[in-house]
Amino acid sequence: MDFSTINYNKSEHIATLTLNRPEKLNAINPIMTQEIIRVLNEVDTDDEVRVLIITGAGKAFCAGADVGTLPGDAKNTTAVPVETSRTPEDIRRGLVSSSGVILPKLQRLQKPTIAMVNGLAVGAGCDLAMGCDLRTGSENTRFMNAFIRIGLFPGWGGTWLYPRIMGVGKALEFLFTGDYLEAQEAEKTGVLNKLAKADELIATTMTLAQKIANGPPIAMRLTKMQVYKGLEVDLDTALQMAAACETITLTSEDHKEGVKALREKRRPQFKGK
Repeated sequence: MDFSTINYNKSEHIATLTLNRPEKLNAINPIMTQEIIRVLNEVDTDDEVRVLIITGAGKAFCAGADVGTLPGDAKNTTAVPVETSRTPEDIRRGLVSSSGVILPKLQRLQKPTIAMVNGLAVGAGCDLAMGCDLRTGSENTRFMNAFIRIGLFPGWGGTWLYPRIMGVGKALEFLFTGDYLEAQEAEKTGVLNKLAKADELIATTMTLAQKIANGPPIAMRLTKMQVYKGLEVDLDTALQMAAACETITLTSEDHKEGVKALREKRRPQFKGK
């Protein structure tokens, strides 16, 4: 797969998607949007991949949407100013085809996802990180909901994502003020699952990813699906779904391997069957 704004590689059941516009702090443009979607589709159907890591090249994770594509940017070089060339319906459709595809795909992806937030995660970049299942970071990690600073509603899903990760009160503070959420506070509020020194971030993230990748793929897929579905249903419904999911895993080869490995006092070799 050839890309111009991202890098993609995989090794030992772990895939890594690297946003690769370091000169623009990995700001998201329409090409990057489509390339991210291509990778998410590829990962979802690739049985060799069990975990996806998303990170950024250079000193930033992602600075959000490329401001050169936004209305009001004085440096916009399109033949017709964006303000007059794009109707409100054009803008809505653009968001639906970008965040409206990427964020649901991340959540519905059958594999666990980890955002390795190596630096700034701002605006849409913040929401991209929050849209992953887990997040790792270092002292260089900083989150900011930049939308409010330029008079925008957070159109990449922040009002749904933040309360579920950090609680309503903290989420509203983050949304209303546009202040930075620094790395240590991000760890305290549950935004970061792991906080490491900058030179240890990759190793820390890979250790976490490998631990997950060594787990039973069927149980992992069902667990992720039901955690998110559980946000939408009552307990009785969740228990009915849990019973169906556990029935699937109880009849799997992975379960037999897990029990056998436990008895033999060795690490199980799960195959997703």
